Amino acid sequence: MIPWESLDSTLVPGGSGTLRLYRRGDEFSIRVDGYELMNSRVHGSEDALAEIACTRIANRPLPKVLIGGLGMGYTVAAALEILASQAQVVVAELVPAVVAWNRGPLAGLAGYPLEDSRVSVQESDVALILKAEQQAYDAIILDVDNGPDGLTRTDNDWLYSRVGLNAAHSALKPSGILSIWSASPDPAFSKLLRQAGFIVEEVAVRARGRKGGSRHMIWLAERQAHSR
Repeated sequence: MIPWESLDSTLVPGGSGTLRLYRRGDEFSIRVDGYELMNSRVHGSEDALAEIACTRIANRPLPKVLIGGLGMGYTVAAALEILASQAQVVVAELVPAVVAWNRGPLAGLAGYPLEDSRVSVQESDVALILKAEQQAYDAIILDVDNGPDGLTRTDNDWLYSRVGLNAAHSALKPSGILSIWSASPDPAFSKLLRQAGFIVEEVAVRARGRKGGSRHMIWLAERQAHSR
């Protein structure tokens, strides 16, 4: 078997680990301290994260979508497949090296989504964007860390707290969709979403899409049309 080749590494901002990019033939892996965060052969649930959310808002005039977490670009590419030419997709990625990898060795995996004119990238913590915006987005898609049970940055805990969910609620337009990826279910988090004023739907998806694989969780949380 072809051995893994280490291509690059970077420190996790605000965390305690090192993020590394590996390649083995045409397969890529991003890991933190030996734990695999994502693999180019397993992205079915990341695709579904964007597909389900964007399908619900695609027919709105000039839809605007915020994606927190670039990963290997699959979530962005899936959103672009659903959205029309007038849409705007803002990608917030905290780690500059991940953006560079997606413009370099990872670019072709998902079809060069960052070259799409609908996409703009902000090398920033998505939390800062949520705190600054009011009724700005039709959909907010979060693929940050491992979901509510974070792994790489304790600062990510804010996103999944009541305060963070309130900020996401405020940043959404009425009837906007908050879509959140998680490695596993979390009933307490579903309850927290409802407490923050969302209508909540839980969707179980497979890591490899139709090919099966591990079960992951997507929360679809809709801001009610007349909420403040």
